[in-house]
Amino acid sequence: MSDKPSVLFVCVHNAGRSQMAAGWLRHLAGDAVEVRSAGSEPANQINPAAVEAMQEVDIDITGHAPKLLEYGTVESSDVIITMGCGDVCPVFPGKRYEDWKLEDPAGKGVKAVRPIRDEIRDRIDKLVGELIPDRA
Repeated sequence: MSDKPSVLFVCVHNAGRSQMAAGWLRHLAGDAVEVRSAGSEPANQINPAAVEAMQEVDIDITGHAPKLLEYGTVESSDVIITMGCGDVCPVFPGKRYEDWKLEDPAGKGVKAVRPIRDEIRDRIDKLVGELIPDRA
């Protein structure tokens, strides 16, 4: 892993869970971590309920769009966190992989997305502590 680790969040549509995770990591780690997200079948837009839930905690994810998962992005990432992408995510030796079992926010309102957002935040906080152990 380089001085600045890169983390890739992957879910099918790259519209909810992975976008919220990327938003939290950018917020909590600042520029100490390179943040990436992608999907195996990206949606046309970020889930509006995910956008609203993140805005409630003063994190704006509207400047990001769902992106297609590319082989090179996985290969050049240090940590790959999957969130329901199944077996479409390529596996490279020496990479750190985690599979986070999280409820899919697709089709849900903001009230149902809040607990997902909060669970992601807890996981991201732990991840930041592992990647940047000397953070204040």
